[in-house]
Amino acid sequence: MSTKSKNTKEPPQKIGRYANILMDRWFKRTFGWAPAKRLMQLLLQQLIPDRTITELSFGPQEHINPINRSKDIRLDVHCTDTDGNHFIVEVQLSEQSTFYERAVFNSTFVIQEQLPRGSTDWGFSPLYFIGILNFSIHKGSDQVLYRYRLKEVESGEEMTNRVEYIFLELPNAINPDNDNSNALVQLGFTLKHISEMTERPEWAKGEFYDLLFKSAEISNFAPRELKEYRKDMTTDRDIKNQIAFAEQKGERRGEQKGREEALHQTARNLLKMGISPDDVSNATGLSVEKVNAL
Repeated sequence: MSTKSKNTKEPPQKIGRYANILMDRWFKRTFGWAPAKRLMQLLLQQLIPDRTITELSFGPQEHINPINRSKDIRLDVHCTDTDGNHFIVEVQLSEQSTFYERAVFNSTFVIQEQLPRGSTDWGFSPLYFIGILNFSIHKGSDQVLYRYRLKEVESGEEMTNRVEYIFLELPNAINPDNDNSNALVQLGFTLKHISEMTERPEWAKGEFYDLLFKSAEISNFAPRELKEYRKDMTTDRDIKNQIAFAEQKGERRGEQKGREEALHQTARNLLKMGISPDDVSNATGLSVEKVNAL
């Protein structure tokens, strides 16, 4: 008879040399706090090369909806530069068909907050919404960066240049060692795969990568941070296992409704684990509204 306990826990999640910086807490540690201002500035400059981005300051993450009983939002990172430009940076780990709509919705809060109540001056400062997507909206494409503005359909005439949506699709960033690879491919590949790397790639040169790899190196974590990172990695594994089970269950039932029901149950389980609705939404692809309604 086997003496192995039925309650044997899974082995601790293995961690490598560098952290998974796409996870919520660790993305903010890498890019979204005062000591990371220079790194965030360099990241934005790569994504928006046609605008010179000066010294940054970080704004509030919580934004209150002025409409009574309507949903407030919490942004991953919100910062401004000394020229008054606003930058929202959001990471989406799992596929979500309505991410474009969510980007537009979230960007309106930062625009509204610039205008005093009752003001008729609509000269709000430029706003850039940056979505770092761990899934591909344009599947099979080798284009990594997509930029959108408001334009007239037929002529392409620009309605305004004060709002821009920028999406970095990480799965499209492949073959960074190729001689024809560009800086955006290398950037996207690094953000997606840094936790799998044991050494810094030869092409990862310059101040941005100096700061990025130093920040992500787990040996530089304080003991408290290392403990929190191990916990988050275990939670991340649990989430992935539950989502995989939900998808398999849905496939066995052979219907989309079955998959959705399984994902809803997974979301309920994650909420019971104390995971925030925003993180549950990010992990499952369900909207925050659906998560809150469960």
